[in-house]
Amino acid sequence: MHIPDGFLNMTTVAATGVISAGGISAAVKIAAKKIGEKQVPLMGMLAAFIFAAQMLNFPVAGGTSGHLIGAALCAILIGPWAGIIIMSAVLIAQALIFQDGGLAALGANILNMGIIAVFAAYFANSAAVSIFGDSRQGKLIGAAAAGWSSVMAASLAAAIELAVSGASPLGIVLPAMMGIHALIGIGEGLITILVVSAVMASRADILQLERI
Repeated sequence: MHIPDGFLNMTTVAATGVISAGGISAAVKIAAKKIGEKQVPLMGMLAAFIFAAQMLNFPVAGGTSGHLIGAALCAILIGPWAGIIIMSAVLIAQALIFQDGGLAALGANILNMGIIAVFAAYFANSAAVSIFGDSRQGKLIGAAAAGWSSVMAASLAAAIELAVSGASPLGIVLPAMMGIHALIGIGEGLITILVVSAVMASRADILQLERI
């Protein structure tokens, strides 16, 4: 999912960088007005968990592997705007420390996994809970929908960015990205279910916090 340097043209690098910078700026302003004492440690724990979890890869198919994105967990546990801040911090640290994703492509990676994935997860979870109810079953279905949708939305954005940059024709990169990430999204959905289920069992009060 992390796009390395050399795959995006300068127009895409600049456009995604500007959009991501605007998204982070808006997230900081909104979070600063709403954040409370209980949300601060939760944001820190989520950032640490997602940073560590993204280091663990699981096999998918054809020798490929996937890893947790974490956008769904952010959207469900603390809300989309705080989620943008958390995901951006994780992606920036990964790029600077581990060269996971290019520095020039950092704006695109933040846009895909830190903004689009977070909001896709937020709306998918909200839609599922509104349909299936705010029961335990409804929340777990929402977690699954959020996890899968976040991966698919991020991979769709990455495929479009690669295509408009001329790295690969859309007819090739789109089905390749969407196909493999449909499987990775199942893993993301399962991990999101496990974490949300554990939170409901041990710290249900977290799910009652105001979403930012």
